[in-house]
Amino acid sequence: MEKLQAFQAAAREGGFIAVEESADGTVMWLKKETAVAEDRMCLDSMTSSATVYWATIPWKINSRTFRAAAALQEWIMSRPAIAAHS
Repeated sequence: MEKLQAFQAAAREGGFIAVEESADGTVMWLKKETAVAEDRMCLDSMTSSATVYWATIPWKINSRTFRAAAALQEWIMSRPAIAAHS
């Protein structure tokens, strides 16, 4: 549980907001609006991991799974800030 809270904190610091949670509370989906698409993140308590999905060009979806909140935070902060259109 502590690990998932650390993932949530890193995600929120990076601009992600919660959008959906499974009925049993094992999975939480978050999103972050960008200028080109919408990044999504899945926090999974069964595997104690966070997986981020993002688009680099139309229809090209990338993903990366993290097992440590510090690695997730480092990755989020290393990505260039792309503001969403208002």
